Amino acid sequence: MKLHELTSLIRSKNAGPFSLTFDIMFSDARAYEHVKASGALNPAALASLLHCSPNQIQFFVCDNALAFKATIPRALPAGDPADGDLHGGQQFAPLMEIDIPDLPVK
Repeated sequence: MKLHELTSLIRSKNAGPFSLTFDIMFSDARAYEHVKASGALNPAALASLLHCSPNQIQFFVCDNALAFKATIPRALPAGDPADGDLHGGQQFAPLMEIDIPDLPVK
């Protein structure tokens, strides 16, 4: 199953001119717990998709909000003439297709 099939919202946005933040939110606790237990969302997995090193990612698991959050450095500062996404709102797309494995039945 793909991550976007389990979430209520996947988004990206600027976290200042030099960082991007990604929010992965769930409206269903069971889906959130499934993704969390799968281990598919972690700094190493996100780093390969977001083209940065795992040690550059600030990664948070937010049980009280049924959400995961990650912040990475922007490749270019917001507003740079070569920056194609001034607000950082189009950077989430690679996260949508993360494979979430089925969990073994206990």
